[in-house]
Amino acid sequence: MPVLPGRDPAAVREAAARLAAGELVAFATETVYGLGARADDDAAVGAIYSAKGRPAGHPLIVHVADAAAAAHFAAELSPAAQRLMAAFWPGPLTVIVPRRPGVAAAAAGGQSSVGLRLPAHPVALALLREAAALGVPGVAAPSANRFGRVSPTRASHVVDEFGPALAVLDGGDCDVGIESTIIDCTRAQAALLRPGQLGRARIEAVLGAPLAAPDAASPRASGTLASHYAPAAPVRLFEPGQPPWADPAAWQALARQGRGLGVYSRAVPPTEAACLHRPMPAQAAAVAHELFAVLREFDTAGVAAIWVERPPPGPAWDGVRDRLQRAAA
Repeated sequence: MPVLPGRDPAAVREAAARLAAGELVAFATETVYGLGARADDDAAVGAIYSAKGRPAGHPLIVHVADAAAAAHFAAELSPAAQRLMAAFWPGPLTVIVPRRPGVAAAAAGGQSSVGLRLPAHPVALALLREAAALGVPGVAAPSANRFGRVSPTRASHVVDEFGPALAVLDGGDCDVGIESTIIDCTRAQAALLRPGQLGRARIEAVLGAPLAAPDAASPRASGTLASHYAPAAPVRLFEPGQPPWADPAAWQALARQGRGLGVYSRAVPPTEAACLHRPMPAQAAAVAHELFAVLREFDTAGVAAIWVERPPPGPAWDGVRDRLQRAAA
């Protein structure tokens, strides 16, 4: 199956027909590429878990074509959920809400809650609307990669993961580059389960209240395991001002691993350093946009280890910091 051009209405219709028939389709969103199946078909959703090697109890996010479609999956929408949806949909925000009984049990990982998102990418929206016209109320879609590995931000990344047999609706490079912010709206105080591009301050301003931290009673959510987003090469984080080449003996020991090193940093290695270096941008959004592509590039180059400079402090970097900490776990 060739990669389908996402701007071609005929290709979008073909992808929607595949979803309606219970097949898997990968597609671009503004965050990362998703591996989608119709959320109301537990057998189709099961194929996602099988393809990814994902534990069946690890829930997926259901993507909907418009805010009204959330009512198909939600038993109720709290005032907090409604405010967040009105402010940030379409966009990189997932709300977790009580699930309507008998609907999307497999997509929810068997939980009584379900995560819902209305993406902002025009290709994703076109696909979801075409699928809705064919009777598909929503599309369950985790990132289109093997479980626990680096998320794809280009159609070629998806092909690298799953081969040419999977239909991929190409929407170009993802603008955001890291997964959506996830907010639990199942309890009285909304809680931040996964940071993303949307900052805490913006969310709390819409809610008019602080976000709680997750606890033992929080629903399970996508991408929140301690180890996640990991390339094949081990990731190590280093402090600004303390790059690995500051200790020449240790650096040479690393270099002797034989397959080279990948370094993603604001600090520039010395010219004699034997490494593949990619400069880290100064802005958090720019780093988020390219982070997963850089990690994949290092893996493709066959480096033995990847060293990444820790991001600066501050809430703008929370999403990037979260992904790097899990990648290095």
